[in-house]
Amino acid sequence: MSDAGPIAVLPRRPLTVGELLDSAVLLLRDQARVLLPLAAALAVAEQALLYPLRTLAHAHPPGWWPGDEHRLGWYWLLLAVGAGTEAAIVALLGNPAARGGAAALLGRRLAPSELLRGARAGATLLAAALVGLTVAVAGLAGPAWFVAYGLLGLVVPVLVLDGVASYRAPGRAVRLAGRVGGRAAAVRLLGYLGWWLVRVGVGLGVPYGLGLLDLFDVSAWALPVAVVAQVAVNTLAYPALACLDAVLHLETRMRTEGLDIRLSRAPAGVPEPELLAARR
Repeated sequence: MSDAGPIAVLPRRPLTVGELLDSAVLLLRDQARVLLPLAAALAVAEQALLYPLRTLAHAHPPGWWPGDEHRLGWYWLLLAVGAGTEAAIVALLGNPAARGGAAALLGRRLAPSELLRGARAGATLLAAALVGLTVAVAGLAGPAWFVAYGLLGLVVPVLVLDGVASYRAPGRAVRLAGRVGGRAAAVRLLGYLGWWLVRVGVGLGVPYGLGLLDLFDVSAWALPVAVVAQVAVNTLAYPALACLDAVLHLETRMRTEGLDIRLSRAPAGVPEPELLAARR
């Protein structure tokens, strides 16, 4: 069952950048019971996946900088794969985040059981894999990563909410992200930059801080301390970025497609999928 009552998560109007970030945080807080455990499990799996590449690259905690100039090729691959896994995880979390955001826009709060219920789950897995692979390949090309990451954030929200065929979702997502001078793509990159700065600060600060306390030999525990710190930050960051994607998608549709006007004029009793479906 859903809890009735309006929720001030996403106003039905175009938003400023600050309001977008605030709405993403409110959405995360509203759906934290589902998003945080999922994010924690995915963040742990990501660290396990990256460990062999870190070993091959001779990347050592806490900064994960390469320790051997002859391993720079492996290190570059590590960065690209890491970027791809991040994008794929955010895309996976984008499914429940988008549905939670749409419900909030319509004045409802989805119960955890509703968020966990599969809504195009198979298509979401494929879309997340496609997004992750594309971002990883773009990461190998250096600056192309920024373009891929910025433009592909709305793929899963489009897939889940807009009622389009799976093969059309990437193209529509790129078009939405590129509207208004690439506003959605730029805000997505801004959100990522904020998280990256926090991750670097925590990843470096926690081990050094423990070393200053001199409670135990931090050098002997550098790997688990660094991994736990990264998992903790990512458990918050990944769902926050997914919620930002959900908010950006709905706000971009209100700004450029008049979704807010359609919702305000819709007669009572219209099914939610029909309300939110993209007009062809």
